Amino acid sequence: MNNIRRTAAIGAAVTATACAAVALAPAAVAAEPAAQRATAAPKGAAAQHNGVCGSGYAVVNSAQIGTKGTVFLTYNSATGKNCVVTVRNKPGKAVHMTASLGFASPTTTVTDTGYFTTYAGPVYLDARGLCVTWRGEISGEVAGKNGTNCGSLAANR
Repeated sequence: MNNIRRTAAIGAAVTATACAAVALAPAAVAAEPAAQRATAAPKGAAAQHNGVCGSGYAVVNSAQIGTKGTVFLTYNSATGKNCVVTVRNKPGKAVHMTASLGFASPTTTVTDTGYFTTYAGPVYLDARGLCVTWRGEISGEVAGKNGTNCGSLAANR
């Protein structure tokens, strides 16, 4: 099993497991560098994709996280990489957030977790020819999908 862990907040902890059972573990409270999380959705508006995955990435799927925000799955057809970012509807006081992306064979999961004011992620994974499982969490509410955007059809979903 390959687990890749990335924490963007000092002292944050993450538990990464197989795609079908991605665990979103609580993390220690930590301050978020303001410069890393400057992009935000307008107050009172639904979360919009913030483009932090970079150029060439297009949104191919998304899931609402209750009334708190949205998790976005993006894909870059030139590189074959997927990217996930979790974005809050209303930035504010730092809360526990997670962005997670994985696939089942070989079992690999990448996760960004910590206390953030605006968004968690981006996390990247080369998943050419594979289905991906992706999740976002904001303050205990979780959304995402298992085994979607498979193979060459990913850029068209």
